[in-house]
Amino acid sequence: MSFAIFLLWLVTVPFCVHSHQTEPPQGFTLSCGDADDRMLGVQKFVPDTDFISVGNATALKTPDLLSILSTLRFFPEKSARKYCYTFPVIKGKKYLVKTIYYYGEFDGGEKPPVFDQIIDGTKWCTVNTTEDYAKGLSSYYEIFVAAAGHCLSVCVARTQNTISHPFISAIEVQPLDHSVYNATDFTKYALSTVERSNFGDKTGNMIGFPDDKFDRLWHPFEDNNHIVDSHHNVSSEDFWNMPPLKAFTSSITTSLPRKSLEIMWPPVSLPSSKYYIALYFQDDRSPGPHSWRVFDVVVNGEAFYKGLTVTTKGVTVYGCEQPLFGQTNITLIPKGDVGPVISAGEILQVLPLGGITLPADVVALENLAKAFNNTPSDWKGDPCLPSQNSWTGVACSNDNPARVVNLNLTCMELSGILSESVANLTALQNLWLGGNKIYGSIPNMRSLKKLQTLHLENNQLTGKIPRWLSQLGELHELFLQNNNLDGRVPDALKKKNGLYIQVSPGNRFAES
Repeated sequence: MSFAIFLLWLVTVPFCVHSHQTEPPQGFTLSCGDADDRMLGVQKFVPDTDFISVGNATALKTPDLLSILSTLRFFPEKSARKYCYTFPVIKGKKYLVKTIYYYGEFDGGEKPPVFDQIIDGTKWCTVNTTEDYAKGLSSYYEIFVAAAGHCLSVCVARTQNTISHPFISAIEVQPLDHSVYNATDFTKYALSTVERSNFGDKTGNMIGFPDDKFDRLWHPFEDNNHIVDSHHNVSSEDFWNMPPLKAFTSSITTSLPRKSLEIMWPPVSLPSSKYYIALYFQDDRSPGPHSWRVFDVVVNGEAFYKGLTVTTKGVTVYGCEQPLFGQTNITLIPKGDVGPVISAGEILQVLPLGGITLPADVVALENLAKAFNNTPSDWKGDPCLPSQNSWTGVACSNDNPARVVNLNLTCMELSGILSESVANLTALQNLWLGGNKIYGSIPNMRSLKKLQTLHLENNQLTGKIPRWLSQLGELHELFLQNNNLDGRVPDALKKKNGLYIQVSPGNRFAES
């Protein structure tokens, strides 16, 4: 299944906010392309320049926009394989990542570009804001993910169908409490939001921060079923997922006792996949302990939970990997004289993670980048994954974790030294750095036992040719011409069977 199909479930960000005297969540909130801080209620959105080094900032001409939608960052460099924001995070901790988009015809066109977004090494979904923009609305996406390391990357990337330039308006990265969605194995999966609803809300307003401490957005859902208001408060802390109290202020029920309650939710057709479903219930009445609402929960004709007892304190039931396809039917079948009731619900796609690059390889490449000037602009995020969005010049194995097997930065206008960290790329088979302005000596790379070809020609390297090159058993091609090397070519290297070596012209070797 292609996760790009999730563009069907874009939801919209309202253009109005309410001010609350509440401390903002302790995460990252970025107004992309902005030069100044922006306030959204009590939340402060800061400029994005500390989190990304590529792209162009621009201000939109559309009047009366929400402040964080008035600027954006776009990415015109077509050769880059992805454009990444990076955030310092706590390894293993869960985060909500929310990306927000408002086109505003920044490129002089009339239709928003379509492109992918990526979380670490996993393709998250395809961004298509066309339908929302035609209605004058912005769009957002949510995903819940655990940090695999100490850095979390959020990227956008071109596809073959991308016209104009990928862009982004705002980003939120919010830490979650340990209990939230804790039945999901976040070492294997992420959860991508499909729908989050509070049932029976007639106000038309979404619930977000500060009512939801993580700034998840809950959309009002109303159908032809009977609506009731709750007269009892619940405690968010009593629920693992910590839903906001406002999600329980209204519910939908049946107009007659002993009648089953049927809802078609979410209001879109789902592609075949596995989903996390959480349903929330609270009895709106004040009955005695022997007259609570009791009913079965059925999803698409199959038992989801039998004999659920719902009290004024509220209760939730959930399924971690529910297989669904098409329109989803939720039926609540009463077990007594009192009809069923439902207050809120969440449905999220279970998204298998795309894997990671071996952390030692990531560190080695990052150290290489620090030692070079003018590394490719897409050298952020995961170096290998997704495979079609690997770093420029980097090719990797299909293992998990992935290993860097080829590094080709020929004629990339690099300058600087070749860092010793290259020796930590122990799966490397081909290293091509010719045609740059790399200076200094050749570092010790005797640990690269799988190295087959080494191209360092047409640089500014100095010193002697290392003897250890002859100990690389797989090496069969060595290009060192047009540098400033001196001394002698080691005899062992000249005598190495199967090695094609080129050291001249352009060096200062003594005659043997």
